Amino acid sequence: MAATISRHLSSVSSPESASLSSSSLHSRGAKNLLRFPSVSVATPAIPQRISCQAVSSAPPSSSVNLKVELGLKDFLHINDFDKETIFKILDRAKEVKALIKSGERTYLPFKGKTMAMIFAKPSMRTRVSFETGFHLLGGHALYLGPDDIQMGKREETRDACLAIMTSLWHEFLLIRYADELLHRGIQLLNAHDILDLANYATVPVINGLTDFNHPCQIMADALTIIEHIGQLEGTKVVYVGDGNNIVHSWLLLASIIPFHFVCACPRGFEPDARTTKKAMKAGVSKIEIVNDVKEAVKGADVVYSDVWASMGQKEEAEYRRTAFQGFQVDEKLMKIAGPKAYFMHCLPAERGVEVTDGVIEASNSIVFPQAENRMHAQNAIMLHALGL
Repeated sequence: MAATISRHLSSVSSPESASLSSSSLHSRGAKNLLRFPSVSVATPAIPQRISCQAVSSAPPSSSVNLKVELGLKDFLHINDFDKETIFKILDRAKEVKALIKSGERTYLPFKGKTMAMIFAKPSMRTRVSFETGFHLLGGHALYLGPDDIQMGKREETRDACLAIMTSLWHEFLLIRYADELLHRGIQLLNAHDILDLANYATVPVINGLTDFNHPCQIMADALTIIEHIGQLEGTKVVYVGDGNNIVHSWLLLASIIPFHFVCACPRGFEPDARTTKKAMKAGVSKIEIVNDVKEAVKGADVVYSDVWASMGQKEEAEYRRTAFQGFQVDEKLMKIAGPKAYFMHCLPAERGVEVTDGVIEASNSIVFPQAENRMHAQNAIMLHALGL
């Protein structure tokens, strides 16, 4: 590992500047501006379920050509990458995690780089994990909250994007949107806005979360499973609860890496049908969507849970508590799963609702190592996005 990190260190040089050739930039008098390699991390709100067909498409913008020339990459959907690339990122996460935990502080690949973190709604875990990880590797993160910027609402996404890149000279853009207030018909940003952002950005865009998927979380989950079980391939992962964005990301991962994935949910709360069909059609993993939770967890390596009412669904909380009766992960359910089963949760958890205190605090709960791994997985994603 030391040799690997040493090679990474030797390859890190001061950022090369490049002329912005986009005609949209030229029209704003930015013809002679220089850009540094950068990353943007995006997390939008989506008022409806978006199928996995809405993956990154090739945009007309010359910003894409510039990113390709600089070796920069977006991280929008986990199925944009092949198995080899995903494991390469996870291996890098393990290396950098070991380096950080050893106390080594000379590996600073983000030195001299700035990340603008754009949030439409506060998120403790996303902010802390990205900001801390970026700082530990030498970078500076700037938080822009909902009162600071409203991309796609107060101004067009492309204008906000270009203003940030050219005026603020940021190396990274972290954009996290949540589906708050959707019950009032307020749309903060949708999936197409993230693609629009990626099209116009001359820096990599990283999808931190949408109500369709959560690729950064699933990378942290995969890292955690590999650390505790030894491998992801061939394991049985059973998700218990609502067929939400976490499930969609698991399905997309199962279309690339072979393992047994089961989603146990009440009738009417299944994951997006087209996403499920696409994952099954890939023929890589055994995938099941079932309603019998007790049968589903038998022989599980991992039992995974999430809140029953996500952001934008809080008015449905009481209705969902009734609909999800029998789907709480408690000690009895974990006993049915078997002695080898670990418990995971992406947090925040509503203790006493989808999971009991006893399960979260049990010795086979890896919830908090999983939370820590958000930072390490995201560090590796950013390194990959910058080609470092």
